[in-house]
Amino acid sequence: MTITAIHLDRFPWYEYKRYSFSLGLKTPSGTYLSGHTASEYDAAVKRIVVRGGMADQVRTVYAKIGAILEGGGLGYGDVARIVEYVRPEGIERYTEAAGVRTEVFGKHKPVVNTVPVKSLLRPDALIEIEVTATAARGAPPGAVFLPSIQPVDDQGNIVGAGDVVAQTHAIYDRAARILSALGLGLDRVVKTAEYITPAALGAYNDTARVRQERLGPVFPAAVGVVMPRLLHPQALIQCDFTATRETPVAVNPGWTRYDKLTYSPAVRAGKLLYISGQGSIDPATGRVLHEGDVVAQAEYIYGNILKLIQAAGGETQNLVKTIEYVTPASLARYREVSGVRGKLFRDPLPASTGLISEALVRPEMQIEVDSLAFLE
Repeated sequence: MTITAIHLDRFPWYEYKRYSFSLGLKTPSGTYLSGHTASEYDAAVKRIVVRGGMADQVRTVYAKIGAILEGGGLGYGDVARIVEYVRPEGIERYTEAAGVRTEVFGKHKPVVNTVPVKSLLRPDALIEIEVTATAARGAPPGAVFLPSIQPVDDQGNIVGAGDVVAQTHAIYDRAARILSALGLGLDRVVKTAEYITPAALGAYNDTARVRQERLGPVFPAAVGVVMPRLLHPQALIQCDFTATRETPVAVNPGWTRYDKLTYSPAVRAGKLLYISGQGSIDPATGRVLHEGDVVAQAEYIYGNILKLIQAAGGETQNLVKTIEYVTPASLARYREVSGVRGKLFRDPLPASTGLISEALVRPEMQIEVDSLAFLE
């Protein structure tokens, strides 16, 4: 098995072995860390707390990340991608986070994705950060990451105000230019993450024609989540793109629902399997199952994720990373989802990040899971 968990003899912030995720996983294609906030155990009050403003919190998070990277024989200079999940109160102070990031990384410039969220699972946390690093010092990353793309022109002015389709066109135009500079095209995109506002929901399905025109012949995997606002106050949509220098191959266990969609259930590129965000949707009928029950939805979702991994020739232990997007309605029972993961996974546990969205694109859904697998 070439997937190994990063274990630390000492992680002073909390006892991480109590949880159903790894601090980080190393694979030959990359090193994937779980998302971290500035949470730490306070022995005086006997609970996990988050202290400080934005700058202090970011320093604590990067201290954790640095310790985990060191435990894997890596350092900050090996980080290829940073994803910073910022709650609304933190967006106005985001320049502080960017300043600390510059302090930590110096001249090294990883790709940065900035995702506004409704909230974080630690209610006092302003920001949660996850990173992807190289597999080994000096090794190239197994994927090509683009920075978060907003629907703005070169001067930062909004494009297509009030029109989510026009904004999607602008985003894909910019993505195509960035990829072209790297010697790639949109045909090498293997994963898109689309974040939209509630105001975009009514016309969001119309953006499928942009994907139809611009992507393929193998449609990428995709995830779409509703957040209360985006980085630009007039943006209805913003996107993160992952591309590959390998030849993308669609993976489908025979789910006919995807025949009419502009994304694949999963895409294999080399040894990485990019999996579309999974809700508790019956792949045959398109109907949402287990409405109102986040635990049953999670069980169904993880079952389908494992079917996709098996269709690509993998097993449960090949799952290396999950992002769980949950709705406010799910929070009363969300802790029970850890039990679902505990039943399914053994060491090395996947890296994981949990986030609170404004909503999911199907209102009956309480959880959607975005995931990545490494195939032997």
